[in-house]
Amino acid sequence: MARLILFNKPYGVLTQFTDSDGRETLASYISIPHIYPAGRLDRDSEGLLLLTDDGKLQQRLSDPRFKMPKIYWTQVEGMPDEQALERLRRGVIIDSSRTQPAQAKLIAEPPLWPRVPPIRLRQSIPTSWLEIVLTEGRNRQVRRMTAAVGFPTLRLVRYAIGPHTLEGIAPGQWREVETDRQKLNGQD
Repeated sequence: MARLILFNKPYGVLTQFTDSDGRETLASYISIPHIYPAGRLDRDSEGLLLLTDDGKLQQRLSDPRFKMPKIYWTQVEGMPDEQALERLRRGVIIDSSRTQPAQAKLIAEPPLWPRVPPIRLRQSIPTSWLEIVLTEGRNRQVRRMTAAVGFPTLRLVRYAIGPHTLEGIAPGQWREVETDRQKLNGQD
């Protein structure tokens, strides 16, 4: 049975266990030997990160060919209209190619922990929250997509990957869940 760790990555933490520049890494929070991240989250993003000790499971969870949906909650500058949301749904051009279609909708501010450091807000510019569901994982994709439609991301939290969510996991905490790699690989 493969080990699968659900970790709520805080803002400012690198998605690796070592760093030659002395920045905070996963090693500050997780001391389980022989586990590795299945995918990445940027240093300035927060939320769900999956880690495993099984290379095949790691590939299955992170490879875009398997279309594992990922749910992101993003606080953006401004109030996106239906036209901007539709552009996100159809996909936008990043690095000369169109992103895969995404699900995108406005949501109420989710019940999240305070970010440290806090987001710098400008009194004259409102913010809003979007839920964006992707099945691909380009570099800084959500941030680049919201910027492409005129609404820069201020805060980005990955809430779910496939059936796994942040539910009940505080920032910097983790939980191990049972997993059956054969079921995740579509082999019954």
